[in-house]
Amino acid sequence: MKKETLSQVKNAYLIESECIKTMLDYFDEDAFSKAVELLKNAERIGASGCGHSGIICQHFVHLMNCIEQPAKFISPAEAVHGGLGFLQAHDVIIFASRGGKTKELLPMLEICRSKKVNVITVTENLESPLAKGADVVLKQYVNRETDKYNCQGTTSSTALCMIFHALQTALIEETGYKNEQFALIHPGGAVGERLNKREKQ
Repeated sequence: MKKETLSQVKNAYLIESECIKTMLDYFDEDAFSKAVELLKNAERIGASGCGHSGIICQHFVHLMNCIEQPAKFISPAEAVHGGLGFLQAHDVIIFASRGGKTKELLPMLEICRSKKVNVITVTENLESPLAKGADVVLKQYVNRETDKYNCQGTTSSTALCMIFHALQTALIEETGYKNEQFALIHPGGAVGERLNKREKQ
């Protein structure tokens, strides 16, 4: 590797670690608590985003299912062709959009408002359409992306992931979710082996 390449690689670690540390300065306890309460009481949870945000939303859905909060990723393309039929009144959808203006999500917002689906938006832009149309807004802080052009969805993906991890952490506490429950639905892999071995002892 070139010396300059190695320098850029090490800098990537510094950029992302600084982002996570600074995120706490933007943590809104009231908004976060409201989001947790909505998710806790929802019969169904949807999540949607485009590009990197959409991929991290799929991770969020898996996190929810792992703690038995039924969730589904709703593709923006499928959403306006009947996909939003999954969600009913008082369910919750999370929109992830750094700029808060992702055009594919705006029709979804209108449909969810009409269906009385509770909306949580994760965005950097608190004045954006997706923020203004939400019941709860969680602030996403991003210092810069890790590539030298500040264009790739790297640090922003990490920041979104951190917010989703924090939500799952809170829901485990608030719902009283037990490891015994996870052992039942996760018999596979090294984690499943460890959990179920503990159960048998």
